[in-house]
Amino acid sequence: MSTDAPVTFLTQDAYDRLAAELEHLSTTGREEIAKRIEAAREEGDLKENGGYHAAKDEQGKQEARIRTLQHLLKTATVSEAPESNGVVEPGTVITAIVAGGEEVFLLGNREIAVGSELDVYSEASPLGVAILGRKEGEKTSYTAPNGREIAVEIVKVETYNGQ
Repeated sequence: MSTDAPVTFLTQDAYDRLAAELEHLSTTGREEIAKRIEAAREEGDLKENGGYHAAKDEQGKQEARIRTLQHLLKTATVSEAPESNGVVEPGTVITAIVAGGEEVFLLGNREIAVGSELDVYSEASPLGVAILGRKEGEKTSYTAPNGREIAVEIVKVETYNGQ
């Protein structure tokens, strides 16, 4: 495994919420799915049993979420949102002119901003990579997935307050 893999920033609240979700999915969630699968299995022919197939599909999605949460919680850096000093870093709220229009977004993991109206961009996204470490007033650009060059100007960098 590479040692320079991006580290995910999480607030303590986000970490606690995700840990509770993982605990629930790993225990009660697994038990509930197993009961639904068993009940559907008892209905007979599995080839045409929609309830059985739906429960198995949900089980697969739940197990994928469990693996995602385990990895995220194991590799995340947990701290308060960094105090803004005018430099773009994970966990800050950015106001930027992107392709001619003003956008306000959080740079970091979408799990931080659950319940918030803010858009979230990963620091590993093309936009995130282009602006990480930049200061207010700086201009840069990045190449969009369609090959187009997108101009970006950092207008403001603020501390994320959880809203």
